[in-house]
Amino acid sequence: MKFLIAGAGAIGGYIGAKMARAGEDVTLFGRGPHLKAMQERGVRVISPDGDFEVRPKVIANLEEAGPVDVIFLGVKAHGLTHLAPRVKPLLGECTTVVSTQNGLPWWYFSDFCLERVDPGGVIAASIDPRRVVASIVYFSADIIEPGVIRHTEGNRISLGEPDGSRSDRCRAIAEALIKAGLRCPVTSRIRQEIWVKILGNVAFNPISALTRATLVQMARDPEVSKLVRNIMTEVEAVAAKLGVELPVSIDQRIAGAEKVGEHKTSMLQDLEAGRPLELEAVAGVIVELGERLCVPMPHTRAVYACTKLLESTSAATRSERT
Repeated sequence: MKFLIAGAGAIGGYIGAKMARAGEDVTLFGRGPHLKAMQERGVRVISPDGDFEVRPKVIANLEEAGPVDVIFLGVKAHGLTHLAPRVKPLLGECTTVVSTQNGLPWWYFSDFCLERVDPGGVIAASIDPRRVVASIVYFSADIIEPGVIRHTEGNRISLGEPDGSRSDRCRAIAEALIKAGLRCPVTSRIRQEIWVKILGNVAFNPISALTRATLVQMARDPEVSKLVRNIMTEVEAVAAKLGVELPVSIDQRIAGAEKVGEHKTSMLQDLEAGRPLELEAVAGVIVELGERLCVPMPHTRAVYACTKLLESTSAATRSERT
């Protein structure tokens, strides 16, 4: 199979580098100084599992990719409205698209559009949801300098068909990822697994941006952990309205976050790096669903509103400095 990583940043670049090292036919699409460095020097990965360097094909224009079998969407959720229309011309009759974004994905509902993640239905109009294989990423990586990706922890990426079926395309993609050294279970319960991750992300990610606290600090602080629990209770109520039964309890979810230790959430990392936050796909969309389903969400709404204002004021400060 021929793979394209459409958005070879930290997560996409790490997946692409691992696949290139395993001998897969993979092309990386990037931008900016990171793109230039990858084209000139290849991709260097620094990891507790062992450092390595690879020189895969790296492109600046998607048109250079040619026909591909599988496209990994490697950008953050808020970047998809720009990327999806550019990906559309690459889609052949049997091209599969793997979504890797945090939060509730744009393809989740077939009968209505989630405005917070797909304004105006731009993504759905560009990529038929039937092409999608869902994925959930359980590893952390960041770009420490152009062309250099630091992998800090984890090596699992779950795959699943949105309809819960077991498909040949899921198994084939999983085999390539396993060959690359990643754990890649194929699940028939990807929708439930998405909600388990959302349960933690909606609470921990915005609070971490507001407080600069790590997971273990939030889990162990008496007042903050109470707020986390209240937000999770509201998220659980939204999931229940949709008929989703979560396989873990709130206590288990908080305990799991505590075990991760002194880890900064991806939203806090983005804030500190001056990048846009995945706030709408992670929290805003759950507020949107709560409104649609008439589920009261006072704690979630308050933290979401404060984080949204934080992002706005941070962006204004950066603009003034430039």
